[in-house]
Amino acid sequence: MPKTSARLLALLSLLQARRDWPGTLLAERLEVSARTVRRDVDRLRELGYPIVTAKGPDGGYRLGAGADLPPLLFDDEQAVALAVALRTVTGGGIEEAAARALTTVRQVMPARLRHRVDALHVTAVSAGPPVDPSVLATLSAAVHAREVLRFDYASSDAPRRAEPHHLVTRSGRWYLVAWDLDRADWRTFRVDRVTPRVPTGPRFELRDLPGGDVAAFVADRFSGKDGGEWPCRGEVILDLPARVVSTYAGDGVVAELGPDRCRLVLGAWSWAGLAASIGRFDADIEVVGPAELKEAFARLAHRYIAAAG
Repeated sequence: MPKTSARLLALLSLLQARRDWPGTLLAERLEVSARTVRRDVDRLRELGYPIVTAKGPDGGYRLGAGADLPPLLFDDEQAVALAVALRTVTGGGIEEAAARALTTVRQVMPARLRHRVDALHVTAVSAGPPVDPSVLATLSAAVHAREVLRFDYASSDAPRRAEPHHLVTRSGRWYLVAWDLDRADWRTFRVDRVTPRVPTGPRFELRDLPGGDVAAFVADRFSGKDGGEWPCRGEVILDLPARVVSTYAGDGVVAELGPDRCRLVLGAWSWAGLAASIGRFDADIEVVGPAELKEAFARLAHRYIAAAG
């Protein structure tokens, strides 16, 4: 592959990896000049990729979304990781869709990657009941739009009305944290028992959740059901979808913050063990607290550097 073409693919891969890229950082990662980056961006635009230029002293670039966006490109590691993630999807009622997506991805893979994917024999075990993906999408949209949700609930004869605040996962199950308008109190509804009614109701103003923390609220609602609390408990934000993290979070509480971002509250017997457990997620990590968890990450970082040494 010509050097320029290889560089264009590398540039496209970087633009897909994060939302915003300063021009100087792109030049540094590609080991070229800022002028070369500008020329390569122009070439990608000519190929149909909607790359937006950000204003500022250093300038920057962002890969925009649009109906005319050409097919996404993956490097070898990304393609294999995507295939593995699709193969290990459990719960949420999206197993069949994931299997179809895996078949599609595998068909366009070069032979060397198909062999790697086919050599993986994984048995995924679901910990919770299936959930209709369309229900998850409807609830998520209502949460983000702050619209009153009307729905039927399996344990209730009458339709319910609630202000949806958070979608969370715990121990393999999806829950909706909402203010129940008919009972004037906070409730957690199992999503697999929810059947939304359309259209949704009017917009509402956010209420203050008791304690101000959704993870603590959910944990308190289930206190005494799972054998007590961990001695070390921390909170982080991960650049991964909630549905992905929930598959491997065990008894942790996962709250959706966006399509590719979530909050995880997890416990362990030690701070180092907790940091190591969170570190297994292949994503950027923002530690919310406490300070002991940040210190544990720092200690592990020094150990890993020495081990790589």
